[in-house]
Amino acid sequence: MARLTEHGLRRSVGVPGLFATAYGNVGSSIYYALGLVAAHALGLTPLVFLFAGGLFALIAKTYAEGAAMFPEAGGSSSFARHAFNEVVSFFAGWALSLDYILTIAISAFFVPHYLSAFPGLGGLNHNPGDIIGGLITVVVLAGLNIRGLGESAKLNFILAITDLSTQVLLVIVGSVLVLNPSLLIEQVNLGTAPTWHELIFALSLAMLAYTGIETVSNMAEEARDPGREVPKAINLVVLAVLGVYLGISMVALSALPVEAVHGHPGQYQTLLGVEGSGGFQNDPVLGIVSRLGLHGTVLHLATYYVGLLAATILFIATNAGMIGISRLSWSLAEHRQLPNIFSRLHPRYRTPWFTIVFFSGLAGLLILYGNTNVLGNLYSFGAMLSFTTAAVAVVALRIKDPDRERPYRMPWNVSIRGYSIPMTAVIGGLGTSLTWVAVIVYHSEARVVGIPWMVLGMAGYFYYRHRQGLSPLKQYRIERPERPPDFQELDYRTALVPIFGEDVSATALSSAAKLIGEDGVLYAIFVLPVPSQLSLESGLEAEEAQGRSVLESARIQARRAGLKIHTGLIRTRHPGAALVEEAERVGADVIYWSTLHAPAGERRVGPTAAYLLSRRPCRVIIETENRPQVGHDTATATPVPLARA
Repeated sequence: MARLTEHGLRRSVGVPGLFATAYGNVGSSIYYALGLVAAHALGLTPLVFLFAGGLFALIAKTYAEGAAMFPEAGGSSSFARHAFNEVVSFFAGWALSLDYILTIAISAFFVPHYLSAFPGLGGLNHNPGDIIGGLITVVVLAGLNIRGLGESAKLNFILAITDLSTQVLLVIVGSVLVLNPSLLIEQVNLGTAPTWHELIFALSLAMLAYTGIETVSNMAEEARDPGREVPKAINLVVLAVLGVYLGISMVALSALPVEAVHGHPGQYQTLLGVEGSGGFQNDPVLGIVSRLGLHGTVLHLATYYVGLLAATILFIATNAGMIGISRLSWSLAEHRQLPNIFSRLHPRYRTPWFTIVFFSGLAGLLILYGNTNVLGNLYSFGAMLSFTTAAVAVVALRIKDPDRERPYRMPWNVSIRGYSIPMTAVIGGLGTSLTWVAVIVYHSEARVVGIPWMVLGMAGYFYYRHRQGLSPLKQYRIERPERPPDFQELDYRTALVPIFGEDVSATALSSAAKLIGEDGVLYAIFVLPVPSQLSLESGLEAEEAQGRSVLESARIQARRAGLKIHTGLIRTRHPGAALVEEAERVGADVIYWSTLHAPAGERRVGPTAAYLLSRRPCRVIIETENRPQVGHDTATATPVPLARA
């Protein structure tokens, strides 16, 4: 008798994918953070970035341990939930939501600044052109995300490597053409250029350079082996980012050195941090390129290349912010910390449309303000709260739950009263908490906007829990249907039949059965694509119930025909990759693809079928309504009645 079994979540991202996603988010901030920090740190900009990078490294280790323990969406909010209670969890999540809003706003705002490198687009480098361009970027991405814009892991990897290679090349070329170590030392006059006040201000702002570390936590739920791969990816990101920031900032200050402000005795500036005519605060990397001594066609090509690459990376970083806030708000709503409307899906596109519209609207309001310093200051406020909460939560879990399996443990542990306390997290948490205090003291925007944001959010949380009759401290979760256990490994020959949509092709099952013989077994796999805006554990209950119904129908038809069948349901962002991995896992001899019941838009050989053909884990047969045609790697088959071969 056939058995109905279910396959769980598809974890298919390895170290390259994790690194590309994290670096694509963290590395993108060089295009705006460099100018903002240099405006205050002046000649000490490289050391400020180095200090912030050390703090980032400590916090990154903290996230590596937390994400390896809890590979789920939510980041610091998830860590706090397991370590403390729902109040602390929401506090961290609400601070993190501010970070995501600001990531969207600041990344989108700088897209037009780099596009201004092209002829005829110079108006995008200042108001109102940059504001209009930033708003268009947000509106376009919001619309695409509502329609179900997906992330391409391959494209992200290519762009991340291209970006990293370009930045490394910029450091190498700059080191040869303009780097002047003696000038770097001479332009530092601590207490005057920069002043102590400006230095502390710059230190609190420098963490803006490391936006995106929370992305690793969200990606952990898709990693094949979170305990090993997430820490490795984080270590690679830390090394890459530290090297790039240190190198580029040294080259930048050699090309655009600190100078006295004409007519203002005692004041100093670098054009790297000057906003407006003649300055490069809004496009610092283009400023570096313009001062490398390049001329003519070479200069124009380098400017266009960097402008296009930066705009593309920032566009993707804006999209990553939208995906991050979608997954975070879904996690909060799923745990009854936000109203259910934040987990409501579009009736057609099955994406969290309200969340996308709501938070994109808030990002748009910040873009309207048109001040990059304000955006940077606010980001530091939310980020320091999230980072500090994450560090405290991971330390608390060492005490509260010392026996929990930790696939990755931070280095530098000290035994205190019998507990293994990670000094990495302790020092990192102290550093981020002190930085947060500096943000409050020196950044007026943090007091005017950041604190009210947290107060209103917490008040809303308590009000919502009260209205729902729920304790603010206890954990609740929207009930989801439980998934049966995984497939059992089989030793005999198998045929894998992918299923999409509302019906199952009986002809595909029958035709596949003819290929495997009497002792073979069929694997009917219902593929449920999950939009990138949602966590892999997101609801989609109606679609999943439909999938079970289709699989049950397949099971009944196969039983009547005397076929051996196993059925499964896969949630995935990449159907082709998931099917290839499944075929390799079960040792399938053939994948039988029916165009009659393929996804919408793939009635011919679409992206999924093309991926299967390009990877070919086994023979691939494609069934169409046409006459049979057999090739080396594919074949087409006419429909036949369901019967035992």
